[in-house]
Amino acid sequence: MDRNSIIEQLKGIIKPYTKEVKAFETLDESTDFINDLKINSANLVDIVLDIEDAFQIVIDDQSMEKMLTVASAIAIIESKLDQG
Repeated sequence: MDRNSIIEQLKGIIKPYTKEVKAFETLDESTDFINDLKINSANLVDIVLDIEDAFQIVIDDQSMEKMLTVASAIAIIESKLDQG
């Protein structure tokens, strides 16, 4: 799965949780979930669970703590897909 496909899937997962529509519309790999999209920590957990379902992967707590930007989410997804 290429990065663009992952980003497109992430957008679909993130959209219901974001409070900042403008930031979402310009989402790229540097976008920060908390600071840019105003996603709270409880919703961030929901996003991680949705990512696990969508990509059929398991994200451990250590990886979850690092998933603060789109780029880090992509890196974690890619590494889990490679392991799978």
